[in-house]
Amino acid sequence: MIRRLLISVPCLLASIAASAQPYERTFQPDEMTDKPAGQANQVAVLGTPHLSGLPDVFEPTMVAPIVERFSAWSPNFIAVETMSGLTCEMMRQMPSRYASSLSRFCYDTSSATTAAGLNVFEATALIEERLADGQTENASDRRRNALLFLAAGEPGSALVQWLYLPQSERSAQDGLTEALVGELEGRREQQSEISLIAAPIAVRSGLQRLWSVDAQDFYAGATDWEAYGAALNAAWDNPASQQRAEDREALYSLLAEPGAFLQMYQASNSPEFAALAYESDWGAALAEQSQGQYGRRYVAYWETRNLRMVANMREVLGRSPGSRMLAIVGESHKAYYEAYLAQMRDVELIDVLPILEE
Repeated sequence: MIRRLLISVPCLLASIAASAQPYERTFQPDEMTDKPAGQANQVAVLGTPHLSGLPDVFEPTMVAPIVERFSAWSPNFIAVETMSGLTCEMMRQMPSRYASSLSRFCYDTSSATTAAGLNVFEATALIEERLADGQTENASDRRRNALLFLAAGEPGSALVQWLYLPQSERSAQDGLTEALVGELEGRREQQSEISLIAAPIAVRSGLQRLWSVDAQDFYAGATDWEAYGAALNAAWDNPASQQRAEDREALYSLLAEPGAFLQMYQASNSPEFAALAYESDWGAALAEQSQGQYGRRYVAYWETRNLRMVANMREVLGRSPGSRMLAIVGESHKAYYEAYLAQMRDVELIDVLPILEE
């Protein structure tokens, strides 16, 4: 009996090894062909260079073709790469964990909450109620809405309300202080894709707000940040990164030429850019061999952040099925956005290149 068992065990192990194949999932939503009832949600992902990093030759008027083309596409929602007030307020409950992200990515609501007499949660509830009731009819409504959005930690949406006002009505009334008015005026001229692209498209499209979908709340645990930075910088020192830098400089050097700004956006949204970005960045990080496995930890942060951003977008689309969403995000996020969105059974991706090339 024992002899028969000794003989059978090696045979069983050999059989298992021979039959072992890479696991293939049977549920593959990105390959299914069923359709939702009614019009699918359409999402156009516009990858953008961060305007704050453009050379001095940049002029705000250069964004006009982008604003015009995507306003004509008529989005129902605009998702932007900012942290929501609600997420930031929840992070504030644990500053020991999120102190760095809070200071870098979250809007300081203290002045606006004092002016409104409401905390972030109360202001969020009230502004949603006001918008649902259509309280956007006059200048007083708009000023009050701008204050509430600031108190809710949503300065981009406050700017949308502000831009609806004629210059003569942009004043310190309805709870807005002179300091908050100054802040809104400053945001109107800020060199950012939120101020110069997203908010103007929202106004042209008749929208009342932007949707903050960023997720800078990833916790890396105890980390030797000096070693982390050294490992990533070493990984990023590769031919693909050099090519990206050369391509960027070539585009920037022509930025003052007619049509060059649009060409920069065409390049940022091309398949070639996506492939080169991965090779230079996350692919290189995955392969780096530091003892702390810092490259793999960095990719975990990056994938987690993008997954949460797409989850936030998907939640917004659930408010009104069959809608169009314009997602404006840093160019490096575009491919990840689209990869994750493609798995959603009620999302149809829209190629932005034809819009940029018309």
